[in-house]
Amino acid sequence: MLRTPARALAAVAKASGSAAARRAPRTVLSARPALPVSRVAAVPLVRSFHATSFTAAPVTVKVPQMAESITEGTLKQYTKAVGDFVKADEEIATIETDKIDVSVNAPQSGKIVELLAEEDSTVTVGQDLIKIEPGEAPEGEAAAAPAAAESAAPAAEAPKAEAPKAAAPAAAAPAPKAAAPHPPRRRPLPLLRRALAPAARRPNAAAALTTFNEIDMSSIMEFRKLYKDGVLKAEGVKLGFMSAFSRASVLALREIPEANASIEDDQIVYRDYVDLSVAVSTPKGLVTPVLRNAESMGLVDIEREIAALGARARDGKLSIEDMSGGTFTISNGGVFGSLYGTPIINLPQAAVLGMHSIKEKPVVVNGQIVIRPIMVVALTYDHRLLDGREAVTFLVRIKEYLEDPRRMLLPSPV
Repeated sequence: MLRTPARALAAVAKASGSAAARRAPRTVLSARPALPVSRVAAVPLVRSFHATSFTAAPVTVKVPQMAESITEGTLKQYTKAVGDFVKADEEIATIETDKIDVSVNAPQSGKIVELLAEEDSTVTVGQDLIKIEPGEAPEGEAAAAPAAAESAAPAAEAPKAEAPKAAAPAAAAPAPKAAAPHPPRRRPLPLLRRALAPAARRPNAAAALTTFNEIDMSSIMEFRKLYKDGVLKAEGVKLGFMSAFSRASVLALREIPEANASIEDDQIVYRDYVDLSVAVSTPKGLVTPVLRNAESMGLVDIEREIAALGARARDGKLSIEDMSGGTFTISNGGVFGSLYGTPIINLPQAAVLGMHSIKEKPVVVNGQIVIRPIMVVALTYDHRLLDGREAVTFLVRIKEYLEDPRRMLLPSPV
């Protein structure tokens, strides 16, 4: 009787101990996963942090568009080396052409990883030139550059205290002209015009013809003689013949708008403004900087702008923008003594006016033979845009304006 309760008590105690033992591990197991969960959750955070520093694909810098009719040049030099960091718009190379030097600028900040052309080699527009890995310079290198510039500044200023004044002439340079005020007008190229030249669809071809005329320069020479000293004293500008020919051309282009137009695909593009390309001789050859919005200028303004463009051309400081976008060209071979010449159209323009030297010739005036200063002028034109009638009319208007400059004051040809 007594052994039964004892066994029962032992069984109860054993059952209680096993139950407690089973409960204890559950308690520990339910508490321990807290640490591994937090550690596992931290791993993606570390990985996502490193994922933000991936390397972008390199950007290829190509040879940029140059002046009209220029398709290649010589890679003069790289201004940066492989491994150098550059900022957006910073110059990285210079290309030399027979007309101008063209700067190649970085499209964005980054490190130069590869140079794709050799210096002094010939490169063409659109050719791969440099590869840049986008990104910013490391903090150490970025901070070193300003520090080096600051340390070098006092050394540069020490020999000459007034060095900052050297920037004054650049500030005084005339601001570039505003863009054309009106967009060009377009209309389809008539089928008859296309038939006149089978090459009408080729952008670098034209059906070129040339017409000539003679101008008695007596009146414009007298005009210049009367007013050149006064203009030079009042305006600081030398009054020449280019301003008169430019103004006469603007007025003639207003009457014959096809001479100021161009062909693009199957359309004729008409313009209500005149951007004159003026031929200038430089040590590297002939260049044609553009006189913007010549229709809004007087004689003095035209002379001033032509003089400024000529000085920049001879100093090799013309940019691509200075030589692009002309709508009509004037070339003066007379400064070299040319008596006759056939100027070449500056495509995609429609015409070019050629001036020549002034020679005294016997001419008949009112039934009398007299000696007059005569200039032969030539107009080369694209027959796809102008017929002979329009071309001859244009050149006759130039002749009338120069032989009687007072006509240029009238609102329409008389």
